[in-house]
Amino acid sequence: MEIPDDLLYTEEHEWIRKVGDGLVRIGITDYAQDQLGDVVYVELPEVGKEVAKDDVLVEVESTKSVGEVYAPFAGKVSDVNEGVSESPELVNQSPYEDGWLVVLTLTAEMPADGLLDAAGYRDLTE
Repeated sequence: MEIPDDLLYTEEHEWIRKVGDGLVRIGITDYAQDQLGDVVYVELPEVGKEVAKDDVLVEVESTKSVGEVYAPFAGKVSDVNEGVSESPELVNQSPYEDGWLVVLTLTAEMPADGLLDAAGYRDLTE
């Protein structure tokens, strides 16, 4: 199972990558996509949608179940990965690169509490 050292993680199996000042890219981890099975549909939010922390951000449907991706922070959706709408299998094939889901513009500083580094996420999933 791949757990890149340069990302932050949530206990709900989302990953977070800082991509600019106040911007974060979010996706689901390799562990999460493996648990879901073959992803067949991804429902992305509208660009411009405002979300509160813990709001449902994305729904991911697989051959096994439906999973929800929660907003780890309050913010505004500034970009979505249309590629996963057209090719949902990207979430399985490349969860940290081509299979990313959304970019959020944060409404406040990114809080450090509740986030895990790679070592902490490894401990959670082992």
